[in-house]
Amino acid sequence: MLSKHNSIQRDQVEMIALDQLVPENHLVRKIEAAIDFSFIYDLVKDTYSEVGRPSIDPVILIKLTFIQYTFGIRSMRQTIEELKTNMAYRWFLGYGFYDKVPHFSTFGKNYERRFKDTNLFEQIFYRILKTAAEKKLISAEHIFIDSTHVKASANKHKFEKKVVRKETRAYQNQLQNEINQDREDHGKKPFPPDKFEKEETKEIKESTTDPESGYYVKDERTKQFAYSFHAASDRNGFVLGTIVTPGNTHDSVILEPLVEQVIEKVGKPEAVAADAAYKTPAITKYLIDHEMTPALPYTRPRTKDGFFRKHEYVYDEHFDCYICPAGEILTYSTTTKEGYREYKSPKQICATCPFLEQCTQSKDHQKAVIRHIWQEYVEEAEHLRHHKDVKPIYAKRKETIERVFADAKEKHGMRWTTLRGLKKLSMQAMLTFAAMNLKKMANWTWKGPEMA
Repeated sequence: MLSKHNSIQRDQVEMIALDQLVPENHLVRKIEAAIDFSFIYDLVKDTYSEVGRPSIDPVILIKLTFIQYTFGIRSMRQTIEELKTNMAYRWFLGYGFYDKVPHFSTFGKNYERRFKDTNLFEQIFYRILKTAAEKKLISAEHIFIDSTHVKASANKHKFEKKVVRKETRAYQNQLQNEINQDREDHGKKPFPPDKFEKEETKEIKESTTDPESGYYVKDERTKQFAYSFHAASDRNGFVLGTIVTPGNTHDSVILEPLVEQVIEKVGKPEAVAADAAYKTPAITKYLIDHEMTPALPYTRPRTKDGFFRKHEYVYDEHFDCYICPAGEILTYSTTTKEGYREYKSPKQICATCPFLEQCTQSKDHQKAVIRHIWQEYVEEAEHLRHHKDVKPIYAKRKETIERVFADAKEKHGMRWTTLRGLKKLSMQAMLTFAAMNLKKMANWTWKGPEMA
């Protein structure tokens, strides 16, 4: 039977409390029960003056950002529009039916005047993490590290080409000392200091819209200015630390400072899992030297089809040489300033070798194999990859840090940004991951009204 709804109910007048309009299991109730936001007053008190007009409550300012990043609202302007009609958001902020909501520019102005040059958002992130740890939700004996690119608010066609100096790696001094020691051990002269100090340059594309972003090339279709959000998570998916860099910064450069950040704030992990981009001599040496187990994946050989793979040239540690598939010896030649030892075959023998076409295309018929002076650490990581205790750690990676980034992009608006500059992007990263940690903690600790 066809029926029509009586729209006269639009004019119905009732006595009702705002609390009655918020569902009992709404996320804002869970968040409010999970943490007391009054800690923010102590963090910001030094940024406010004792005189002048009364300010908007700083707790409300921060809660506004948590509404935006928790529910994936695209901007503060849109968040304020949602606040006008969403009773759950008003309840979360402590607003009544008729309280006037702040202007969308309020947070931006407070950021510029008060929070821009502080570590407020980092402190908020770690306060939430500390609360989760106190509730026994953090399990940081194994940490999982990766990065994801966030599209910058910049036109990829508007740029200037610049020549810049290549950045020095943190381990550069140690590597240089070991290179010279290795050369001396092989009867070679050490490199003079100016050999290492010579500045190396590279040409980059610098955005004229957002100069602090970096030009990122993934494939022919993906070329854009972006930022890299590097993060470490525990086995439960809680984010333990984050660092933001321009999009053209290689992942491996950030692992050490990110692990150090986790050690300082949370504690030293027993194992660190990461993808193939982090499987470098410097990283494996750092982890093993600091008694952290590297959980790294298999990497495919990059040799051309039809040629011998590198693993078919066997390294003899005792005699410090390589043995080729034909049984000939490749002897030590030199150690380069990049830290690689070169081993070369005898030309006259190789010229008549039946495997020459599978070995080298060199005009002088000489095969050269390079080996990093820290290569034994990579080999140890490769050995550990097969260990029964390490394999499950790496397998957990897809359920932890990869899931974190997937949720951040799909549910929390991290696929692209409207902000510009490293400071603001660092704020976005801290608030996004803080919101995700808070959401997880709130859901896991919620007892519900019937159990409270």
